Amino acid sequence: MTVQKQLTAIIEREGEGYVSLCPELDIASQGDTIEQARQNLQEALELFFESASPEEIKHRLHNEVYVTRLDIAVG
Repeated sequence: MTVQKQLTAIIEREGEGYVSLCPELDIASQGDTIEQARQNLQEALELFFESASPEEIKHRLHNEVYVTRLDIAVG
C-alpha cells in the first residue's frame, strides 16, 4: 500500500545550478534547473523511504518544520 506524504523542498541557486533540500529529513540533491533539482530531490526521498528501516525514518523525520522570512537590520 502506497501512502502519500507531503514534505518541504527548499531550492536555491548555487553557482551555475540549483541545490534542493528537504529539511524534514536533511536530504539534499541538485540539478541544472529548478525543476531538475526538485525532481532529483523527490527521487532521493523516494529511495530513502524504500531503503530505510522504520527506526531510521522515525529517528530522522522532523514532523514540524516551519519556513518563514525574517526582517533583519544590516549595517
